Amino acid sequence: MTLPVRRILICLATLVVLLSLGACAYLQHPKFGAYPEGERLEQIQCSPHHVDGEFRNLIDTPRFSDGNSMFSIFAGDLFKRFENLRPALPIPTVKTDLKALDTRQDTIVWLGHSSYFVLFAGKRILIDPVFSPFAAPVWFSTQAFDGTSLYTADEMPEIDILLITHDHWDHLDHATVTALEGKVRQVFAPLGVGAHLERWGYAHEKVHEADWHEKLELPSDLAIHLVPARHYSGRWLTRNKSLWGGFVLESPTRRILFSGDTGYGPHFKELAQRFGGFDLAALDMGQYDPRWPYLHMTPEEAAQAAVDLQTKALLPAHIGRFNIARHAWTEPFERISTASEGKSYRLITPLIGERLSVGDDGQRFARWWQNPERVASAGTGERQ
Repeated sequence: MTLPVRRILICLATLVVLLSLGACAYLQHPKFGAYPEGERLEQIQCSPHHVDGEFRNLIDTPRFSDGNSMFSIFAGDLFKRFENLRPALPIPTVKTDLKALDTRQDTIVWLGHSSYFVLFAGKRILIDPVFSPFAAPVWFSTQAFDGTSLYTADEMPEIDILLITHDHWDHLDHATVTALEGKVRQVFAPLGVGAHLERWGYAHEKVHEADWHEKLELPSDLAIHLVPARHYSGRWLTRNKSLWGGFVLESPTRRILFSGDTGYGPHFKELAQRFGGFDLAALDMGQYDPRWPYLHMTPEEAAQAAVDLQTKALLPAHIGRFNIARHAWTEPFERISTASEGKSYRLITPLIGERLSVGDDGQRFARWWQNPERVASAGTGERQ
């Protein structure tokens, strides 16, 4: 081997070592969270849904369809062109003053994707808040659509209950939840998620974790149930060390479901049987792909799930702010509109930030995604 070749090989080896050390150091950043250990891990190991060191779905749920893998999906996306993945113009929005809302009125404000500010049974509830302009470990990946980053933690009122459905980056955002810590009175999350939150500064006594079908009861006639979803968890390469799920908010007069990320399954009919139907259901119907058909619902599956749930109203979720799958950003809205024709429920499509009064059947919403420029020019802005 000649001296120049040897020097090149040494330089390459040194570069590989430095990159590896840099990657290892980067993965120690707090935003990657923590794995359950100690008493938390012992509690997890007692769960009937935890088998051979990881959580399992109620029914068999392969991560990918036959013949697909993470590598094949990445390679396919790299060399294929996709149209209309992001809006050409900023998304029209309405910035509601969340601090001014009357807690006596059950209200939902969709914050984009799967984030919600909810007033229910007199409590201020925040679900899966992501205020960062991206939903990934790095800023240049999974960037929010222009115009959709409306709120900061400073603009939130005091939060009685923070709900986290699972630990994926587009649902559990390190920057957002750390900024909110001083405003959050308590957290309710699936088993194992508390390990992330406690690493990020949340007091142990503030965090309540639960298994599927367990609930958090509050003195204001409000019960919050953690219910099954068909999905998975993990913030890096290790999967399913924490649980995932959806939430049912129940008061003496109303029941609302936030499904969390989920594929279609028999759990929807089971929830209808258990709770006797719902006043409103916010259902995952975006980021679907035939290469991972079991982890997210198509709009048509979401329409069927709404029927299974016996819900009076359907609110689309997991759309409108981030693009994770390779379908046009408007496609879920169009498909759920078509699939909902003639169904027993009412489809609700508010703007991001627009106030939705639960139980107000007379409230109407435009199909704003069809002509966002016209909706924007009609007047959006700050509202109470």
